[in-house]
Amino acid sequence: MKNKNYSQLFINGQWVDSSSDQTITVLNPSTEEIIATVPHANQDDVDQAVSAAKEAFPAWNTLPVSERSHLLMQLADAIEENQEEILEIIIEEMGTARDFGRTAQVGRSISEIRSLVAELDHFEFKEEYEGFDVIKEGFGVVACITPWNYPLNQIQRKITPALLAGNTVVVKPASNTPLAGFYLTQLIEKIGFPAGVFNFVTGGGSDTGDYLAEHEDVSVISFTGSTEVGKGLYEKAAPKVKQLILELGGKSAMIYLEGGDLQTAVEQAMDAVLNNTGQSCSALTRLLVPEDQLEETKKVIRDYYEEKAIVGDPKDNQTIVGPQISKDQQERVESYIQKGKDEGATVFLGGETIEGKGFFVQPTVFTDVTNDMTIAQEEIFGPVLCVLSYSTVEEAVEIANDSPYGLSGAVVGPDEEAYQVASQLRTGNILINGSGRLDHALFGGYKQSGLGREVGLWGLEDYLEEKALFYNN
Repeated sequence: MKNKNYSQLFINGQWVDSSSDQTITVLNPSTEEIIATVPHANQDDVDQAVSAAKEAFPAWNTLPVSERSHLLMQLADAIEENQEEILEIIIEEMGTARDFGRTAQVGRSISEIRSLVAELDHFEFKEEYEGFDVIKEGFGVVACITPWNYPLNQIQRKITPALLAGNTVVVKPASNTPLAGFYLTQLIEKIGFPAGVFNFVTGGGSDTGDYLAEHEDVSVISFTGSTEVGKGLYEKAAPKVKQLILELGGKSAMIYLEGGDLQTAVEQAMDAVLNNTGQSCSALTRLLVPEDQLEETKKVIRDYYEEKAIVGDPKDNQTIVGPQISKDQQERVESYIQKGKDEGATVFLGGETIEGKGFFVQPTVFTDVTNDMTIAQEEIFGPVLCVLSYSTVEEAVEIANDSPYGLSGAVVGPDEEAYQVASQLRTGNILINGSGRLDHALFGGYKQSGLGREVGLWGLEDYLEEKALFYNN
């Protein structure tokens, strides 16, 4: 289903020209070449999209859940049937390495849709109590404002629960990675979702995105992105007391406990900062190890770095680390690396500038990091790992929790102790002894890492209103 036409918006079941004559260019971050031009939607476009979604809401909200589920399962099947073509688009517009893109960018989109639909067997949209019933239904129109680092799955994570709950949606993807969203929209059109249920507009975050979020007929703002932008959405949600779902930044810690598998701890932390070029909010960017294990840890890191820190063309099957998404992001990561040097951290590996075409950054590992340093407190969003040492387990927990964020985390150690330490971490997701996330489990953060939860039934519930119907009193 190859279609390179990115010149229109999708509103009320049709591809339409934008009311604006402005456009946005999309670059390949590996080559810096222009690969597409997309519309920069204006307020009239957003008004039309929201109006279509509002009009479609009553019928969609009362459609049997089984019929909504059937359409979402068709979408999962369609993504699977076209996954290689979608993968090529994501590699080209985002620069994610091929193997990671196949599993985490595309594969997870398929599995999360199917998992949530299956979980509906354990969920009641109507609950009966003595003297009253509780009905769960959609809010109305959901503004889905998505980031560039997972251009397919971040749209999926919003529209799947929102649509299953009975809402209608207007999707505004990141301006530098909108092409996977166009392809997803073509699949939705081909499947035959009712007109107005799904709408797709492209544009900038500070204009198109802000206007969409503030729109008086939008009932829910669902946003994934920086904590700074998330904070600003509070003001936009306030006038109408809109439901707000935020998945924001992170500065997650991996705690290695004596007696655990050091190789597992290093691999899990290093993988998190190498995969997707460190452009994942849940990356384990702080590795905490006992003081007397630091030298052994450095040896394991060096061996793993030499084997896995392969920077290059993301189309190459051997590449692990592709480019940063943009020149601005490349410069941002490089400025953090310089800040680490200036504040006294030691560059153990990497840290050099990569010259030439593409927005590449050399994977970098810092040692001698203290938790008050900028690189230990702020989200870098690049392939940078900070290694910190601790003297007691209590100190390790204190360091891990000493962060404005609380999105993810990990502990590797003797089973009972690892679980006990994990339970003390003030963060929304903790991986124990090399475990991975499950597609039906909740995802979301504490503190400045966001509001609400994504994935599974927990994600569904954030898109549902509840009302009580009283009778026979």
